Amino acid sequence: MKQLTFEIKTNEQIAKNVYRMQLCGDTTGILPGQFVNIRVEGQFLRRPISVCNIADGILTIIYKVVGVGTEAMSRLPIGTQLDVLTVLGNGYDLSKAGDKPLLVGGGVGVPPMYMLARQLREIGKNVRVILGFNTKDEVFYEEEFRALGCDVTVTTVDGSHGVKGFVTNALDGKQSYYYTCGPLPMIKALIQAAGTNGEVSMEERMGCGFGACMGCTIQTTQGPKRVCKEGPVFPAEILIL
Repeated sequence: MKQLTFEIKTNEQIAKNVYRMQLCGDTTGILPGQFVNIRVEGQFLRRPISVCNIADGILTIIYKVVGVGTEAMSRLPIGTQLDVLTVLGNGYDLSKAGDKPLLVGGGVGVPPMYMLARQLREIGKNVRVILGFNTKDEVFYEEEFRALGCDVTVTTVDGSHGVKGFVTNALDGKQSYYYTCGPLPMIKALIQAAGTNGEVSMEERMGCGFGACMGCTIQTTQGPKRVCKEGPVFPAEILIL
């Protein structure tokens, strides 16, 4: 864990209630699947946000406005200095990907898939990506994944964009391994339908974000695990959902 100062370079809306923020600072050591914890002025708890990408000293995060803290983040101007805890949690294991990894992101579970997809493409993997949303107004990063050379399918619950239904409606069973992040119902359905092993990034409310408070503990077949410390990425087979 590092406590660092980052400067906001961009902070823009990219979909319904969804914002992308780019921060300039020390990005050393951050891996796909890890997260940062941002102090927001006037809020007691920091806001844990998944890392979307790291490039040329720029940290990109994507967040959804769901409460007072993230609403305050959306109003922060360019040039604002932020107190950020970085290199938090455990990331995805790229060595398990096989030849045809599948990446599945649902809603704000999409961002950590991007950096993972980029790194898998850089080592020559044939990456298939499924992005799940409720409606077309919520869709983001479809073209960014395509630009990486990924095979991309978008699903929307109401059928307003891409395949109608859930991410499981787009499965073809041809993946060598899967990586996912998203809402719990999606994760449960994917684990049941995938037919292969995979890794899951769990979303839980966090207090400290670095393992001290135990507030984000979940149950696994290996005993209690802290999402912020032993996770957020876990092997799917150890999860009790």
